[in-house]
Amino acid sequence: MKTLLQKICFSILLASGIAGLSIHGAYAENVYKWVDDDGVTHYGDSIPPNHATSQYSILNEQGVEIKVVGGALSSEDRQQLKAQAEAEEKAREEQATAVIRDRVLLSTYLSVDEIEALRDRRVELVRAQIQVTKLYLNNLRSKLERLEQEAQRHSQQNTGPKAQPLDEKLARELADTIDSIMLYDKTLKESEAEQLRLENKFIGDINRFLELKQLPAGR
Repeated sequence: MKTLLQKICFSILLASGIAGLSIHGAYAENVYKWVDDDGVTHYGDSIPPNHATSQYSILNEQGVEIKVVGGALSSEDRQQLKAQAEAEEKAREEQATAVIRDRVLLSTYLSVDEIEALRDRRVELVRAQIQVTKLYLNNLRSKLERLEQEAQRHSQQNTGPKAQPLDEKLARELADTIDSIMLYDKTLKESEAEQLRLENKFIGDINRFLELKQLPAGR
């Protein structure tokens, strides 16, 4: 074990950066360097127990840092490392997906015309569905208007304490028509979104195909 005076002298030599320091006996052991909670740097031949889980450095006999030992990670550090690992994994998956997509493009199509032909067929199917849905919606809205007028006439004719409730069949038909309108309206929005998604997808496919084939845009 070093004497107190030896420790002090050794710390001074390390801090002053004197090269070619010759250490014998106990001095030949590695030296530990750590920073306390107040930001003060310390040197010693062992790490105090209260700093054993914190980050510290190991110096060789010339005072050169040869290893940094990481302390216990905080919850924030663990979350950051996890997020970084997830981001790297996602990037690898996206890269693998892009490679597969390129292979499919080159093996499926011989020209941009073929891509555009497939695009037109698929988009046309969606457009046809949109037109049919719009037709159904127009019919349902016309039906709802008639039912509402009938219900209004009933309300005008049946006033006062002896007013008759709305006919059950009419009430049920009103509710069913409203539900159908909501359903077809949702279907219409989904179909329009699908048309836009297809168009954007094929734009990307065409641009990537041109890039892979080293063809000018607009070929």
